[in-house]
Amino acid sequence: MQTRDEYPLSHTLILKLERRDRLSPEEKQVLESAISRVSDIEVDEEFIREGDRPTDSKLLLEGFAARYKDLANGKRQITALHVPGDFVDLHSFLLKTMDHGIVALTPCRIASVPHTALRTITERHPHLTRLLWLNTLLDGAIHREWLVAMGRRTALGRMTHLFCELFLRLQIVGQTEGRSFKLPLTQAELGDTLGLSTVHINRILQELRANGLVAWRGPTLTILDWDRLMEAAEFDPAFLNLDLEPR
Repeated sequence: MQTRDEYPLSHTLILKLERRDRLSPEEKQVLESAISRVSDIEVDEEFIREGDRPTDSKLLLEGFAARYKDLANGKRQITALHVPGDFVDLHSFLLKTMDHGIVALTPCRIASVPHTALRTITERHPHLTRLLWLNTLLDGAIHREWLVAMGRRTALGRMTHLFCELFLRLQIVGQTEGRSFKLPLTQAELGDTLGLSTVHINRILQELRANGLVAWRGPTLTILDWDRLMEAAEFDPAFLNLDLEPR
């Protein structure tokens, strides 16, 4: 049985992609070979800033990271949460200049994939290229759900929908135990994600606990009633494209 350190660096990315389509042994090796270096990032470190022009894309191996935008009044809006197996800035390969920043919400481990390696993949491996394209399309699908949540869902609906989404995304990459998963965010960071005050976040969490939907102790969130949580969130996992089919 392999330990975590014996897995290839691209393991969680492969799990994420293979939930949607099959990768050949050659394609898995191409992904692994594309990684040039691995770096450790400290909590709260902004490892990509707005205006940067990256020459490589970062694959999150461990930890939680967030895309964010700072406003003139000093407030911050988190526009995406990234978990292991996510490319946090695959889009920088083509967009070139970053229009947002990326910060480590926890200590993170990241792998760098040079854009020259990505260009080679697009020229030599069309199926793998489509799967990496799918990776960015999944980001877009999640963004659309967040837009609907911010614009039309209640505060309770926003939070429960996020919990359902994160549970499934983490389950795909082997980061859950039963109905429990690590959610090492502060209430302030959750507020920056959902567009709510810390007081409002605390009130909703108390309501979810009182209704027997979730328990959140330390960094671990446990879903106590999945069906009722999905109902409260009006959660339909179709946007995560979990069907295994040729792409």
